[in-house]
Amino acid sequence: MNSYRRGFVAAISLLILALSSHAPAYAQSESLKIGIIGTGKIGGALARHWVNAGHEVFMSSRHPESLQSLANELGPRAHVGTPREAAAFGEVILVSVPYAAVPQVGADYASELAGKIVLDTSNPIEQRDGAIAIAALEKGSGVASAEFLAGARIVRAFNCIPAESLANQPDRQPARIAIPLAGDDAEALEVAQRLVDDAGFDGVVVGPLEVARHFDLGQPLARGDLSAVELRALIDEIL
Repeated sequence: MNSYRRGFVAAISLLILALSSHAPAYAQSESLKIGIIGTGKIGGALARHWVNAGHEVFMSSRHPESLQSLANELGPRAHVGTPREAAAFGEVILVSVPYAAVPQVGADYASELAGKIVLDTSNPIEQRDGAIAIAALEKGSGVASAEFLAGARIVRAFNCIPAESLANQPDRQPARIAIPLAGDDAEALEVAQRLVDDAGFDGVVVGPLEVARHFDLGQPLARGDLSAVELRALIDEIL
């Protein structure tokens, strides 16, 4: 597994380098359009960080009117509306909802999400989500989310950092907090790493979606306080 992961990360790194040299417009432009489906503590914190970094965000929830004051505070690069509007707006989509809602997101907004990069923060929690969480944890959240959000380019990200740390510790000194990432698409991982960096954290690619299980909540890599150096050392121990 260790050699497999090393090979995967090396291949992904080469692909990211090659893609960067071709400068895809949405990955290299000064500003990205980001749709946020589920603007709670995680989505709200990232909206603030990304607007501050110069991106344009479209925040949504079941009660979008509750987000208007945050949008007013963030200024003209922040918008509010329905989840469908957020899914249509974004070049990149953040999905941050209770895990039991992920299949419905995938079904309801399949056409809007098709082919787009989706950063998935949602965690399967049995006490909250029931049987769907048990099944997702058995196969691993990355694999499960890719099935529920079929057609999208999934990256697991921001799922194991406490909301308070995400909101209050960007650019932590002396070392930024590391965010583990997993995905099967090199371009999606490149964009994810850029957005993690723009939010004030360090993205660390753990491997493909199948290894995202190792940073599901309660698993050894689900640490929200490590630096990139510390996280990579832990990855080498475990994988």
